[in-house]
Amino acid sequence: MKRANVLSEFGALFALALLFIINVVTRGANFLQVENLRNLISQDAAVGVIAVGMTLVIIAGGIDLSVGSMTAMCGAVAILLLNKLTAFGAGVNGAILLAAVGAIVCGALAGLFNGLVISYGRVAPFVVTLGGLAGFRSIALVLGSGGEIRSQVSGLQDFGFGGIPIPFVKNAGGGPVLFYWSAVIFIGIALLAGFVLNKTRFGRYVIAVGANPRASEYSAINIQTVRLAVYTVLGGFVGLASVLVAARMNSVGTGSVGLYYELDAIAAVVIGGTSLRGGKGRIWGTVVGVLLLTLISNMITAYHIDTNWQGLVRGIVILVAVLIQRGRKENDSF
Repeated sequence: MKRANVLSEFGALFALALLFIINVVTRGANFLQVENLRNLISQDAAVGVIAVGMTLVIIAGGIDLSVGSMTAMCGAVAILLLNKLTAFGAGVNGAILLAAVGAIVCGALAGLFNGLVISYGRVAPFVVTLGGLAGFRSIALVLGSGGEIRSQVSGLQDFGFGGIPIPFVKNAGGGPVLFYWSAVIFIGIALLAGFVLNKTRFGRYVIAVGANPRASEYSAINIQTVRLAVYTVLGGFVGLASVLVAARMNSVGTGSVGLYYELDAIAAVVIGGTSLRGGKGRIWGTVVGVLLLTLISNMITAYHIDTNWQGLVRGIVILVAVLIQRGRKENDSF
């Protein structure tokens, strides 16, 4: 494999490994604490779940700018539903489960709407989802009267900070260190999506539609159905992510939750090696992209760098990733 191809295929992984080593050398034991490593994985788990769905959409030749606003809308629906259910006497665990299902259904319906307009209305994904970015946020603001919607159920936050005990690891107080449910769900969603993309007929259809829609249509692949499916799946993942966000904060700020999630998700996808032109991508690369962006944010905080620089650093990382992809295409053309 040519050096350029190696850099393109595994550049994000090399960058993650390099930053990890830098942190080990400069921060030592503090960085390597199990709690810190656990937090790195779970910190952006909600964005990671969205990024996995975004990977499928981009591979299929689309894009979705509405996922941040959709997160706020679905989160608002989840907490309002949770509060209503418990007010009517429903059990806490059952109410949380039903609220989560409601959020997922809300997201799937929003994604279905995007997919219908894009696939059958033949409107550009950028235009449709840009409208969703404004529209879904507006719905969230209406649901929350322009402010915050707070859960009246303490069990929701218990879920947000609950998880699976890490074997043989204790915290300073002697209690177990938990691997948060948000990280478990992120990893599970990534594994499931990777299997679907690489091992199923639907995954092959997604790749084919993104690579060459006309050839896919001649091959009897219903490209409208495939596009509709990936947008619906992404919407469902956004609904799930909104529950993870609401559970950690025990509330949803309808004007602030989900801001720039679309940029973070797209950045993780591009950094992970998925082509914005469609037809090529990998889920594991997106997971690496999410972890790389999380580690960069962690380093900015740890080294007491003005957090206002964070956007610039992420922008540079995205540009480098895109330039590497462009270099690969030019090399492949010879």
